Amino acid sequence: MPPNRQANNVNFNYNKAPKNNSKRKNLKLFRFVSLVVLVLCVTASTVALLIIRNNEKKAEDKSPKPVTSQTQKNDEDKVKGEAEVTAVTTAKVLSTGDVLIHEPLLKGALTQDNAYNFSQSFSFIDKKIKEADFAVCNLESTLGGADKKYAGSPLFNSPDSLIDALKGAGFGMILTANNHAYDTGIDGLVRTPQVIAQKGVLSTGTRAKVTDKPYAVREINGIKIGFLNYTYETQPDSVGKKSLNGNFLSDEASDLVNTFNYDKLDEFYASVEEKIGSIKNDGAQAIMLYIHWGTEYQKSPNDFQKEIAKKMCDLGINILIGSHPHVIQPLEIIKSETTGNVMPCLYSMGNALSNQRKALMGLKTGHTEDGVLLYTTFTKYSNGEVKITNLDYVPTWVNIATVESKKIHQIIPLDNIIYTTQGLGLTTQTQSSARASYKRTKETLDSGIQQFNSLTQVTQQQNEN
Repeated sequence: MPPNRQANNVNFNYNKAPKNNSKRKNLKLFRFVSLVVLVLCVTASTVALLIIRNNEKKAEDKSPKPVTSQTQKNDEDKVKGEAEVTAVTTAKVLSTGDVLIHEPLLKGALTQDNAYNFSQSFSFIDKKIKEADFAVCNLESTLGGADKKYAGSPLFNSPDSLIDALKGAGFGMILTANNHAYDTGIDGLVRTPQVIAQKGVLSTGTRAKVTDKPYAVREINGIKIGFLNYTYETQPDSVGKKSLNGNFLSDEASDLVNTFNYDKLDEFYASVEEKIGSIKNDGAQAIMLYIHWGTEYQKSPNDFQKEIAKKMCDLGINILIGSHPHVIQPLEIIKSETTGNVMPCLYSMGNALSNQRKALMGLKTGHTEDGVLLYTTFTKYSNGEVKITNLDYVPTWVNIATVESKKIHQIIPLDNIIYTTQGLGLTTQTQSSARASYKRTKETLDSGIQQFNSLTQVTQQQNEN
């Protein structure tokens, strides 16, 4: 029996073992499932919490933030940075008035070898001219050639060497449309721009052939500036031919000069508008218009000048500069009521160089001896705009000095005349005349120049803010 009981016990123990293992496996499975459920619950809770917090953050971002000095400054800096426009480059253009070579100037320039040297007339202003990036003057004469008599008023014909002197002084462009442009006929009209070009100087106002452009575009320090020059016509004859200085132009000559008729201003305006379009097509970013107009020896502009100036402003001209009255007239700031364009207009620059002296003129005030070097500063901005940002000027006066027994007409800069006359070659008497000239010019121009510069500064500050 014992053996059988032992056997039975063995079998009993053997049968119990599988039952206990099954329970353990079930317990492990339960624990595993419980852990997975717990993890899932925790994960779900975390995700839910993150979603809630994220929604709260979005709502917070959309709600108005309290404005502090720091946040306001940051916002202003951001807007300013996005809209900031900076100056890229500038171009300073100098303009001056009529160069009239009267008989006494011819005599003073005549050399021993029967040539003509006008360089001494500009020796005191050459440094002032070269302070500009580009310089323009009005030649109120023709270059008819040596085969025609050199003469002054009323029919001007000057030696070619005058252009050498102007170029040597620093002038890069010469205006040729004026009432004396036809003084030596069609030959002189054609020859004048040809000689100027041969000397390496630009010109505009008249042209040698109709295929030449009736304007000029010059790039100065990365700014393309257009130059346009017109002169008034005297009364036409019975068949309507144009006339300059009482000389009727041939049909060929009529197409070689930029002219206008006071009685046909609409035609003039259409001509200017057409040329403005061509100038812009050639890449010009600003346009300077020079007009030979007005009434001689009048210190104020006439009604025609004022009417024309307003129309030129409407057409988009950036600055208008006049000549012909032989005295300085005021500078006026004109604003277009239709376009908002703001245009400074210097109605007359007066004489740069002439023999129109107080003692010889019916106008006994000396105004015909006065001139001006007008500096116009153009600024190009990072957005491509080009604007006039400053006007400045130097008053000038024509002195007649005795040099090696000859009478030489010299343009004298007067910017420091109140403080010193050293180095200007003036006598006690001429110092007094120079100071009187300075006073006359300041009284005429200061107000307009200062007003324009103040307006420009205000505009710049508004743009910066």
